[in-house]
Amino acid sequence: MSNVELRFRQVHLDFHTSELIEGIGSEFDPEEFAASVERARVDSITVFARCHHGMIYFDTRLHPERRHPHLTRNLLKEQIEALHARGIRAPIYTTVQWDHFTATEHPEWLCIDGEGRVIGTPPFEAGFYRELCVNSPYVEEFLKPHTREIIETLPTDGIFFDIVRPQPCACRYCRAGMVAMGLDPADLQARQRFGVETINRFKRDMTAFVRQFSPDCTIFYNAGHIGPRHRAVADAYTHWELESLPSGGWGYLHFPMAVRYGRTLDKPCLGMTGKFHTSWGDFHSFKNPAALQYECFRMLALNAQCSIGDQLHPNGKIDPDVYALIGSVYSEVEKKEPWCRRAQPVTEIGVLTPEEFIGLGHRIDLPPALMGVTRMLEEGAHQFDIVDSAADLDRYKLLVLPDNIPVSPAFGSRLEAYLAGGGALIASYESGLDEHQVEFGLKALGARVKSEGPCDLHGELVRGKVFMRGDYVEYVLPRGAIGKGLPETEHVLYIRGMDVEAAPGAEVLVQKVLPYFDRTYQHFCSHRQTPSSGVQGGPAVVRNGRAIYFANPIFTEYNGAASRWVKVMFLNAIELLIGEPLVKHGGPTTLQVSVNEQPAEKRWVVHLLHYIPERRGIFFDVIEDVIPLYKVALSVRAPKPAVAVRLAPEGTALPFAQVNGRLEFVVPQVNGHQMVELAF
Repeated sequence: MSNVELRFRQVHLDFHTSELIEGIGSEFDPEEFAASVERARVDSITVFARCHHGMIYFDTRLHPERRHPHLTRNLLKEQIEALHARGIRAPIYTTVQWDHFTATEHPEWLCIDGEGRVIGTPPFEAGFYRELCVNSPYVEEFLKPHTREIIETLPTDGIFFDIVRPQPCACRYCRAGMVAMGLDPADLQARQRFGVETINRFKRDMTAFVRQFSPDCTIFYNAGHIGPRHRAVADAYTHWELESLPSGGWGYLHFPMAVRYGRTLDKPCLGMTGKFHTSWGDFHSFKNPAALQYECFRMLALNAQCSIGDQLHPNGKIDPDVYALIGSVYSEVEKKEPWCRRAQPVTEIGVLTPEEFIGLGHRIDLPPALMGVTRMLEEGAHQFDIVDSAADLDRYKLLVLPDNIPVSPAFGSRLEAYLAGGGALIASYESGLDEHQVEFGLKALGARVKSEGPCDLHGELVRGKVFMRGDYVEYVLPRGAIGKGLPETEHVLYIRGMDVEAAPGAEVLVQKVLPYFDRTYQHFCSHRQTPSSGVQGGPAVVRNGRAIYFANPIFTEYNGAASRWVKVMFLNAIELLIGEPLVKHGGPTTLQVSVNEQPAEKRWVVHLLHYIPERRGIFFDVIEDVIPLYKVALSVRAPKPAVAVRLAPEGTALPFAQVNGRLEFVVPQVNGHQMVELAF
């Protein structure tokens, strides 16, 4: 684990300010600024050296032409001095790949796509989103001298490099670099791979450059998401900052997925939301207080410190109402910190992320299967991490391979060894197939490919595809332990799965049931899918010892349709393999439960969160109301007998009992967020 200890109550203070606006910083009052931040209980605030417009906000000797033409003072220096006088940390922001001034002055440094077009904002569209190429002279001629000037001119607690992400660039510098490496610049996939290598090389080089002048400042490169591609270059970072504004395009599911992965890479995590009603640059808007509470308290529950995004008005005057809102949440965070400091997650399930294998990595592209499995496990109160194939798999009692996890011979050997060592595994749909998607590379699943499955009238395979009227559905008849809690009748699966057969020795837990026929213009029934014919098809769920395989893409389906019967069968499969979960509760499925350990304090801390996002507008979910829960029964499989169970931070002792190795107690009320300390 990194020795960096992040502060818990941070603000990321945007200052992207047009060169056409006058009076920049004219109403800035250092004392008012720092006092407002301190009253809001903020202990770290990221402030701006240079913005996406390309403007600089301190007295620069190297680039006076880039100093904002209407800047009235040495704004950044005054901000840092006022913050430091009150013990508030002040990392410094600078942009990397978005810079309107540089893009205009040096179009030869811009990223170009395979058609010769500039990547990003077209000429007659508002925005500064043209991408600068880090293979161009831009880095040596401008970015490095600019960064050095920041460090040598100003006290530098940390540097936040923004917009640092791979591009499939075809500029002359990238083409030359690819040719020198024997790569084909005309090949899009080759350019994408080269783009990743380029950005990783840039990060390592820039970190080494910064360390020449600052041995201990924090360093972070932001791309709006942390995922498997960051493992290879984690050494360039001191920590992760997980930009994730739920109303700004990320949604409420992004942060828990990103942090459950990021925290496995042994670096501290900082969650980042915003005070905005929508996203960055939404001036004079306010997030609902309940939403800001939930977003920050969820960071604490999932082992991250908190950061709230804001944007300073061009005149430099801090908005007291914004900081009253932030302070209302951060005053509560401050009280909760002792039960969150140096806490580690207690987990028993590892979920392999499809992101590693399908080459995604931007916030809007997260795999549906990963979203579906995250929803199911959170609704089932399971404690889990999201991992990649390089992770230590032996940390987990159960691994889940959701829908699209190919298995190479090397990875298959690791999974076989994991199972032989007592682990358990659930896979679905194409997970477990070899890299060519022809046959199962993981024989331990006990399933074999029988055929590719049916095609539509155009000869295209229908498996895994969504048809809005259920053209190619399948049915299942859940029975026995896998169907516990469901009626013994047909249940629809909206997405066609794999056509498999059970290998010798494997057990078919659930059989498919076929419709009379698929829905085409040649034969159809009613408004949607054709009903069950009662005729059995192939296996839907197969068990082979410590492994259970679902033939259908159940996680993608749950993310789209939220079919309760799919979730029930999956949760039943978990219980079949590893028994009762670490945590059980008597609350609704909207209650989120996380368990953390503080070894030095000899305690576990259970976080209970109950906030319900609603789609009140058509664009994104909001949270406005806190709906309390009362008398919530909890049962925790604790590592040893407890000496006390207390509400935190209130300190109220709760009656508890030890029953069959489980610690049982009742939480009187959950009013949004409640922590419970289990002392050992």
